[in-house]
Amino acid sequence: MIAWLNGTLIMKSPQGIVLEVNGVGYQVQVSLNTFYQLPDLKNSLSLHIHTHVREDALSLFGFMTPKERDLFLLLLGVSGIGPKLAMTILSGLSFSELVQAVQKEDLARLGTVPGIGKKTAGRVVLELKEKITDLALGDAESGQPFNGSIPQPFNGVLEEVLSALVNLGYNRLVIKPRIERLCKEK
Repeated sequence: MIAWLNGTLIMKSPQGIVLEVNGVGYQVQVSLNTFYQLPDLKNSLSLHIHTHVREDALSLFGFMTPKERDLFLLLLGVSGIGPKLAMTILSGLSFSELVQAVQKEDLARLGTVPGIGKKTAGRVVLELKEKITDLALGDAESGQPFNGSIPQPFNGVLEEVLSALVNLGYNRLVIKPRIERLCKEK
């Protein structure tokens, strides 16, 4: 799986970019938040990548920050949200706006994102509220302010394990709590 790319930006549009890495051009889909932070063409660029594998496609999704990628992965765990809708959500709301909307159960704010109706907004709040609250509480207990990044176990290698299991056909919502439980036991 590709987790990070560093290369030269050779094409950019709101629909995606092409990043040249050692003579190979990678087509990467980015959110509007990431798009607006991109450098000019022919400049160096590093992106955190999520590789999404399906039977008929291999897609790369790029993010300027690990916390945006981690939030993307949380959105993928919500029933009925695929990678394209998750990118639309990240394009319509900043990281902090999305966290606040979920914590405050602001369905109207979530509903302002194209493709998110009342039902989907309700699922986002229901399925993410506890996870986002746990993130905020976890940082508060450590004495550090909540910075929006997702703590272990879903950074690094363990996120790759989860991604591999999902690509093998396991349900993300079933397997993720089991991995969390295993990590707490170690």
